[in-house]
Amino acid sequence: MTKKKSYGLRNLINDIHLWLGLISGIILFIICFTGTVLTYEKEIKAFFSEDPKIEAVGEKQTVAALSAKLTAHTAGLVTRVSILETAGAPYAFTVKKNPKERRGTTYLMNPYTGEILQNKENPADGFMMTMFKLHRWLLLDIPWGRPIVGIATIIFIILSISGLVLWFPKKLKWKNLKHGFKIKTDANWKRINHDLHNTLGFYACIFLLVMGLTGLCWSFEGYREGLGNILGTKVFGNRDLSFSENTLAKEGTPISYDEAIALAHNNLSYSGKLTLSFPSEKTPYYTMQKYDGNSWMPHAADSYMVDLYGNTLHKELFSEKPLNVQIATMIKPLHMGDIFGGFSKFLYFIACLIGTSLPISGTLIWWNKLKKKKGKQHSRNKQIKEN
Repeated sequence: MTKKKSYGLRNLINDIHLWLGLISGIILFIICFTGTVLTYEKEIKAFFSEDPKIEAVGEKQTVAALSAKLTAHTAGLVTRVSILETAGAPYAFTVKKNPKERRGTTYLMNPYTGEILQNKENPADGFMMTMFKLHRWLLLDIPWGRPIVGIATIIFIILSISGLVLWFPKKLKWKNLKHGFKIKTDANWKRINHDLHNTLGFYACIFLLVMGLTGLCWSFEGYREGLGNILGTKVFGNRDLSFSENTLAKEGTPISYDEAIALAHNNLSYSGKLTLSFPSEKTPYYTMQKYDGNSWMPHAADSYMVDLYGNTLHKELFSEKPLNVQIATMIKPLHMGDIFGGFSKFLYFIACLIGTSLPISGTLIWWNKLKKKKGKQHSRNKQIKEN
C-alpha cells in the first residue's frame, strides 16, 4: 500500500499559482500582449507617419506671435509649447478648448513661417488607441474596466511571486538549480513548453513585477496615494509648490515668452527639449521643464520657474532631487520601460512578450497534466476490471 503524500506549503503555492493563472489567463494575455505592442508605440506611429518638412530659412518668429496666430485659428487657449533645439524641428503647442480640458490638442507649427502644419492622418493612430484602451480598460467603460485590469494586475503580481518560489527546487543544490536556467531544446514538446514557462518566466520576473507594481497606480487611486505616502511624495504630479503674495513681484517690466525661454536656457545650459507652460490665473508664473538630450535617463527633467517679471522662483535639477522624489517622478517611465532609453525599452519588450506567452504555456502544462492524470485513472480502472 502506497503512502499518501502530505499536502504542504509548496502544494498550496502551486495550487494558488495554477488556479489564479487559469482564472485570469485570458485577461492577462490581453494586458501583456497590448503592453508588448505599446512598448514601441512611438516608433510604430513614426513608421506610418510623414514628418513635416521644415526649411530653416530666415529668422524664427517669436513664441508670442506664433501663439497669437494659433489662438486666432483655433479660438482656444494656448497653454504651453515644446521646443527642440534643432533647426528643422517644428514647435509643438498645446491648445485647450476650455481651461477645464485635461490634455488639450497638440498643434505643430513652422517657427519660420508661422504655418500650422496639417499632419496627414496616421493609420496607426486608431490601432494604437485600441491597444491602449484594451490595456487600460479592456474596451469597457472606464469605471468597470479599470478595476478589472487592476485586479488582474494584482493576480499577475501574485503569480510572479509564487512562480518565482516554485522555480526553486525542493532541494537547493546546484545540480537541481541549474536546470531552471536553460531550456532543453532536444526534449519533447511538453518538456520544452514546461521549460519555456519555467525558465523564461524566471528571467522576466523582475521586469514583470516592476510593471505590475507601477501599473496599479493607474487602476486604483488609493494605491497611488498609498504609494505616495510610502515614498513621502506625490506620485503623478509635481510636489505642491505654493508662492505667497509676497513672493510674487507686483511691479516691473513683464517678460515675454521668449525671454522666459532664454532664462531657462541660461540656467539650464545644455542641449535638449524645453517645455514652457504659460502663466494662468491659477498659476501666475512661468513653469519650464528641460530634458537633457544626452542623458542616460531621457525622461528625467530639470525644472525652472520664474514670475511674470523674470524673477527666479524655483530651480530644481533632477540629479539633486531626493531619491524618493526621483522614484515617484519616474513611475511612468518605469512602467513603460523607456526609463533608460532604447536599451531598457528592448528589455521590457522581451519581458512583455514572455509575459504574453506565460498564460498559454501555463495552460498547456495544466492540460498535459490533466490528460496524464486521466490516462492513469483510466489504466487503473481498466486494471481493476480485469482483476
